[in-house]
Amino acid sequence: MPVPDALIPDALVPGPPPAGASRGQAGPHPLDNAVRAALLGPHAHLAERQGRVLRYPADVSPFIALPDRSDESVWRDVATLLGPGAVAVVTGVRATPPPDWEVLMNGGGVQLVDEGVAAAPDAEAVSLGYADVPEMLDLVARTQPGPFLPRTVTLGSYLGIRRGGRLVAMAGERLHPPGWTEISAVCTDPEHRGEGLATRLVHAVAAGIRARGETPFLHAAASNTNAIRLYESLGFRLRRETGFLAVRVPGTPAG
Repeated sequence: MPVPDALIPDALVPGPPPAGASRGQAGPHPLDNAVRAALLGPHAHLAERQGRVLRYPADVSPFIALPDRSDESVWRDVATLLGPGAVAVVTGVRATPPPDWEVLMNGGGVQLVDEGVAAAPDAEAVSLGYADVPEMLDLVARTQPGPFLPRTVTLGSYLGIRRGGRLVAMAGERLHPPGWTEISAVCTDPEHRGEGLATRLVHAVAAGIRARGETPFLHAAASNTNAIRLYESLGFRLRRETGFLAVRVPGTPAG
């Protein structure tokens, strides 16, 4: 996601949504705890569960879903579900891990939603699937948009642009709370930056999301002001401040 994929939190305490963002809802907004809403909804077929904690398979996404408020029993469930030495990535909820858990990353983020994105298909964009994963992983390694794993492609549609047969830009779908789809893994080969490829792919991915009757959203690191300005120029607006937390479960992995 752009930069949403960056692991980041202290700011894990969600800020209040802007005026009108969640008003009129009978309950919590699906984007308030987007990972949990996705794993209890459209991504339920991918969910692995222990008690009140859910996760994606380890080769799909590092995100886990916690309840809106966590206590010691929740962190015990995390440890059981992930195992010793595993890394848990949390976003969107208040989360204070036990003192013996190592905090690997903790920083602020923002959540932006579509409010006038010029969504449109792109004639040069091609669908990417399992056969393209090695190239996708190579592009991610060179551009560092955030976590992209061998089966991340199962989370939704991914589009790419090739030049001379080589994948030089891509974008796709990640979290999928009911009625919403996150645009993520937006990246461009350094040799092709400045050509507008990322913008075109965001528009194309947004068009596919809109065609399903859903609304695009995305995340960015609060420190990545360039990305935030770009997304706002494309028609996204700030919904709220959030954060990303990465912690390591105590213990040594088996084997």
